[in-house]
Amino acid sequence: MDKARKLTPSLVPRTLLWVSVLGLLAACGDAGYYAQCVRGQLSLMAKREPINRILEAPNTAPELRSHLGKVLAMRDFASSELLLPDNGSYRSYADLGRPYAVWNVVATPEFSLTPQQWCFPVAGCVSYRGYFSLKGAKRFAEKLKGEGGDVYLYGVDAYSTLNWFDDPVLNTFSRRPEANLAGLIFHELAHQQLYVRGDSSFNEAFAKTVELEGVERWLRRNGDEEAQRLYGEAYRREEEFIHLLQQVRDRLLALYASPLDREAMQSGKEKLFAQLREEYGELKESWGGFAGYDPWFKGDLNNARLVSVGTYRDLVPVFRLLLRQEGGDLAAFYRRAAAIGRLAPPQRTALLGKLLAGARKEKVAAAGKKIVQSY
Repeated sequence: MDKARKLTPSLVPRTLLWVSVLGLLAACGDAGYYAQCVRGQLSLMAKREPINRILEAPNTAPELRSHLGKVLAMRDFASSELLLPDNGSYRSYADLGRPYAVWNVVATPEFSLTPQQWCFPVAGCVSYRGYFSLKGAKRFAEKLKGEGGDVYLYGVDAYSTLNWFDDPVLNTFSRRPEANLAGLIFHELAHQQLYVRGDSSFNEAFAKTVELEGVERWLRRNGDEEAQRLYGEAYRREEEFIHLLQQVRDRLLALYASPLDREAMQSGKEKLFAQLREEYGELKESWGGFAGYDPWFKGDLNNARLVSVGTYRDLVPVFRLLLRQEGGDLAAFYRRAAAIGRLAPPQRTALLGKLLAGARKEKVAAAGKKIVQSY
């Protein structure tokens, strides 16, 4: 019996637990939202089929067979080489018949980059609210827009249930390029390895670091020189794009901290986002016209769209520094990250801030050394 099927019985007690939680939350006045969460999750899990069974089926499309075969190799690599949880996750497949697994809604005040928080029984407080239907997400987004402030709705092709269920591979991401697919699997399994309730920035940066390290190791083991080159180019573009967003974020923070009146503040905000579009055009030109980030710029730019990226990347330098300090030893890195995660929020924030400053100094020193060596 394959691993995807071996852990399936756990669905029954956990399903009952979710239903019990829903009953308790009904008194909180948000039963409708939790009901769609339970329905959406159960519908997703009901569509699962063990990957080994799909690979053995004679009518499986060759392209899907190829992708799922790679997924199993990546899944084994994740546990054997990256020391990530060895369970039934990503050993089954589900076709949802839609382009995204869920749709997230992020919201901020009009003149602030602090996202609104929503708190849940399992995940704690997070800076987004997810929906299994685009219609539901749009309805909630419109409600928030009516209350003022900035709102951003976007599709998500994968998420982790934090080992409450055996997460399947979904049609929404199964056909990604090899390095991208491996990174997603490593990222989601990292959430199962370590998750701190109520700290989205910590969780996403930790998972992103595991993703980056995992893909580098995967390509060294399995990729050819061309695959490594393409991944290196994609990573450099991503870093430059994130740096561009961090620059405009810093300018917005300075604007919002100023004593300007509302009209002047609004005008300044519009100018900064217009400047962001112009600077992106210049960056795109330096990439030879690469248009991979064009979709991010479709529609209105606002605070909520900006913070949706910052949540994933702000603390990545900290965790990459910790991994280097542990000499690339992932087990030691996980222990150290977990120890930081157990700190009280004020202590954790202070320590991460100190480590971030150190990581930035290290980056500046490395850049200076590179300049000197070039002469």
